[in-house]
Amino acid sequence: MSMDHFLEEVVVKQRNALNRIMYLLSWVIMVLSALFAMYGLQVVFSAFSIYTVVFTLVFAGIAVYIFLFHDKLLTEYEYTFTNGALDFAEVYNNKKRKSLGSLNVKTVDAFGKVSSGSFQRYLKTPGVKRMNWFLNREAELYYFYFSKDSNKKMIIFEPSEEMVGMIKQYIPRGVYQEN
Repeated sequence: MSMDHFLEEVVVKQRNALNRIMYLLSWVIMVLSALFAMYGLQVVFSAFSIYTVVFTLVFAGIAVYIFLFHDKLLTEYEYTFTNGALDFAEVYNNKKRKSLGSLNVKTVDAFGKVSSGSFQRYLKTPGVKRMNWFLNREAELYYFYFSKDSNKKMIIFEPSEEMVGMIKQYIPRGVYQEN
């Protein structure tokens, strides 16, 4: 009887204070913009002017834009490893979850640390599409290099040592790049 290898990790920004302040500030700006837009709308109905219409549309646009995108200020990445399959997801403010895709680690061409020389070689491959699915630049980052639908791709992420150990059990011999 074989044992399943399962590990789920959530990567959060280490120095998150600035993002939290920006998130709270975005709420303040959004509410103030909505109030200015409502005021502008009242003025448009009482004394029409093109300047007031522009004023109203600008502040309404700011409020809507911030409403739609402010959760992205509090982004986390979720990595789920199950028996050689690695699923990636982006989570916004613990509310919205966006699946980024799945990867069978048995099919990758290379796996290793971003600090290794092999990373630079693969990164310089013409036409490679780079996907940064990490939050902390100072963390120990790893990469996958693979081809899918004749396109060369590279995923850069920040797994724990435990997850790296599990990945190494499933990748083919010679795929892990030491240097």
